Amino acid sequence: MFHIAKEEEILRGKVTDVYFVRAKKILQKKRLHRRVKAEFIVKKFPHNWPYGVLAGIEEAARLLSRLPVNVRAMPEGTLFRLGEPVMVIEGDYLAFLEFETALLGFLCQASGITTKASRLRKLAGDRALFSFGSRRIHPALAPMVERSAYLGGCDGVSSVKGASFIGLQPVGTMPHSLILLLGSSEEAIRAFDETIEKNVKRICLIDTLSDEKFEAIRAAEVLGKNLFGVRLDTPSSRRGNFVDILKEVRWELDLRGHSHVKLLASGGLDEEDILQLNPWVYGYGIGTSMSSSSVIDFAMDIVEVEGKPLAKRGKLSGEKSVLRCKRCYASQVVPRRESPRHRRCNCGAKREELLEGLLEKKRWVRPLPKVDRIRQYVLEQLPHYPLL
Repeated sequence: MFHIAKEEEILRGKVTDVYFVRAKKILQKKRLHRRVKAEFIVKKFPHNWPYGVLAGIEEAARLLSRLPVNVRAMPEGTLFRLGEPVMVIEGDYLAFLEFETALLGFLCQASGITTKASRLRKLAGDRALFSFGSRRIHPALAPMVERSAYLGGCDGVSSVKGASFIGLQPVGTMPHSLILLLGSSEEAIRAFDETIEKNVKRICLIDTLSDEKFEAIRAAEVLGKNLFGVRLDTPSSRRGNFVDILKEVRWELDLRGHSHVKLLASGGLDEEDILQLNPWVYGYGIGTSMSSSSVIDFAMDIVEVEGKPLAKRGKLSGEKSVLRCKRCYASQVVPRRESPRHRRCNCGAKREELLEGLLEKKRWVRPLPKVDRIRQYVLEQLPHYPLL
């Protein structure tokens, strides 16, 4: 019915690029089995970002767990730099060549969204950050998008399926349509308060029919102390100076004793907007700029064949270790066999190996972490990585 591949089609390699099908056919005809090591690496980040956040490892690992291969990978949520392998597969190339397309798809898109969310998280500081981006992507991808946004630092997500997928309650206010059908923002927030469960915060949308200042005042008069906040989703064609609008709303609410009412901003916001709006808002709803983030452009490259270093031009051959200092977070890529002598950082602290064993011939070496733990891991690393 919809233009999507089924899970069983992905697991059977049906979404692969055709040249892998042809390569498999040739290798099978030649009865050529070669044990290889292949690594996943990024040579350039979008927009010159200085780091990426690794996501999509859980899906990639579940696919690989059906194959007779060994896998080493950074833990999902690891912040990584250019040239650092994030995952290494070892096995007969015929066992996994047709899954390269799917594996890259898992990592590239999820990592792009998670990285973008982490950047917005850093810029927003301790303000609330919500993912409103499900409507900007194919609905079949909503759980992946919302999970990736949450891993990167979002506090909540709006889609019902996306939220349930990661064990959260969905967040959101009300649609403009509700206000249009009920005739005013006051009637909408009154109906919301009468109908919706009391544990849901009362937040009124205030830009539908009239000036934000007056709609905010009327909403506060209707609910008083029960009004948690107001959301400004002012269209760009009517926005003017968004900071001035927020200042004005804040002033008028405070003047009338409604300083408890928080301001939330949404509507086409991106990184540059957050820095300007931070002094005035409690939080943000971010849609397109997060869910439609640029992908992280991973490549999978063979680096060893039958135990011998071998890679194509422009790539470093041989299996590698990625060592990161536990104190200063400086990292270094070294040949794996030489990693023991690089375990001490120049700052004097120990370095840890980021590429950990994950799978050995369909057996899990370590369990996959829960989504909340991955998110916490991302947040712990963020202060050590600059935005520029």
